[in-house]
Formats: sequence, C-alpha cells, structure tokens
Amino acid sequence: MLTLLLGLMPTEANGVFIPGTTFPWLMFLQEVLLFASVFLPACLLAQVELRAISDYGLPFRQFVGARFWQGCLMGLVEISLLIGCITLLGGYTFGSMALPGAGSVVEWFVFWLVFFMVVGLYEEFAFRGYLQFTLTDAIGFWPAAVILSLGFGALHLLNRGENWVGAASVAVVGLVFALALQRTGNLWFVVGWHAAFDFGETFLYSVPNSGALFNGHLSNASLQGPVWLTGGSVGPEGSVFSFAIMGLAALLIHFVFPQSKYSTERSVPAAGAQTTL
Repeated sequence: MLTLLLGLMPTEANGVFIPGTTFPWLMFLQEVLLFASVFLPACLLAQVELRAISDYGLPFRQFVGARFWQGCLMGLVEISLLIGCITLLGGYTFGSMALPGAGSVVEWFVFWLVFFMVVGLYEEFAFRGYLQFTLTDAIGFWPAAVILSLGFGALHLLNRGENWVGAASVAVVGLVFALALQRTGNLWFVVGWHAAFDFGETFLYSVPNSGALFNGHLSNASLQGPVWLTGGSVGPEGSVFSFAIMGLAALLIHFVFPQSKYSTERSVPAAGAQTTL
C-alpha cells in the first residue's frame, strides 16, 4: 500500500484513531485524489485514442459484480491462510480487543472496507490499467507486466518499515495480479483481491501492511519469531509463506481461468468509443 508516500503521519487519541477526526478522512481523501489522478487522465486519453475507458480495465457495468466478489474471497482466503501458517509456527498472536466497544468496531470496519476498496482501485489502475494496456500494445503483455510489477515493488520501498524482501513480495504479487488480469480480462477481480487482503491484514488480523501499522485495528495482535516467518517490520507480506501462497494462487488462477481474455482491441467501434463505459 502506498498511502504513506506523501508523508502523512497519524494523529491518535489514547492509541486509537477516532473516525471523523482529521487524519483517517484526510488519508481517505488522499486515496480518492490519487485514484482520480490516474483515472481522469486515462479518460481524456481514451477520447484522444477513440477508445472506451473500459478498454483500460475497469468496465463500469461490472462495478462490484461477480468478479469483484470472487476477488474479495480470494484476498480473504490468502491473508487468512498466510496468518494461519505463521500462527502454526508460533509467530502470530491475536491478542486482546483494541477497539473500545461494538460501535467503534463497526465504524472502523466500514471505514477500512471503503478505504481499501479505493486503495485497490488506485493501485491496480495505476499499475495494471492504462499503463499495462498501452505497454502491452507496444511490447507485449508479459514484458509490460514485469516492468510494472518491478516498479510496483520498488515504490513500496518508500514506505516506513518496508525492506527489499517485502518489495520483492509485492513485485511477485504484481505478477500474479497481472496473470489474473490476463485471464479474467479486466481489473475487477484483482481490485477485490487487493482490497480484501489489505483489509484483512490491517483490520481483521491487525498486523503491519507493507511496513505500516495503523491504529483503528481490531486487536492488539503481535508477531514474534524470526523475520523469515513473520516478515518483521514489513508484516506478513515479508514472510516466506507469502511467496509460497502466491505461487499456489497463480496455479489456482491458471486452472480456474484457463483462457486469456485480455485484449488491446477496441471494445466498440471507434465512433462510439468516447462515451462507452
């Protein structure tokens, strides 16, 4: 997650962010603006290129459709399996509840749910939307995916607490997400996957997310043990199990979605492409 790249730091009250105070909603606004900063230029370029904006991976008619929810399930299963493996070797403890009461739990549940959906939209469209589409047209799908995935991982090194192992894990995630994009034909599956994994990591299991540990999480969880197991300051993404699980995820995608559906062909005749979603 690239939320910390602009240098925003949390403010807190008694160790817990309070929904409605400045920082959480400023952080949310930042993600909305970041998504707008990549999506709106793509809309303008679609006009110039006489294409539908949906050609770049986010067909509006499939907004939170079946593929999105399948991706959400994938993300929750991935983070749960990852935490489960770490727990079996004594590396994770859920701890006591961190939030004061059911009302606070519900508020933060909703906040992180919406927040990470926007994060998923921003990061997936930034790295696997217009740029992936355009580079695919120029150099081919997988060369483009490798370049963008390496960039995706490298940018995470700017997060506090991140290291090269975590960045490598993010790059591998980028490649597996690219495979899912190629096989499903658009970004909705990986948007749901990305959002659900981040939600599970930050809120449900209350562990560092790409080197950042946010308050407003469910429990006072702890990671203990060797870095190869827990990921250290990076969080579970830096665990050796993260690489293994992503390998299994790639195999699952290969068998569940056996045919490539990704195309750089126009989805509609050029005359109508400007307004089609």
